Amino acid sequence: MNLMNAQEGKEYIVSNIKTDDEELNSFLFSLGCYSGEPITVISRKKNSCVVSIKDGRYNIDNQLAEAIEIEG
Repeated sequence: MNLMNAQEGKEYIVSNIKTDDEELNSFLFSLGCYSGEPITVISRKKNSCVVSIKDGRYNIDNQLAEAIEIEG
């Protein structure tokens, strides 16, 4: 399941990041978004969603949300 299918307000665990872009992987890692870390969808908008990772809130686009696989 990816982040686009997540329920708002429920905490999930990141299981994998499906991207071949090394720069994007590094960016997500710097935010604390990597395998084994908790992530929560706070709200959704038309082309993006707001997520909580560690103690930060970030707005990510739908394409990136589809690349973040979760379990929980």
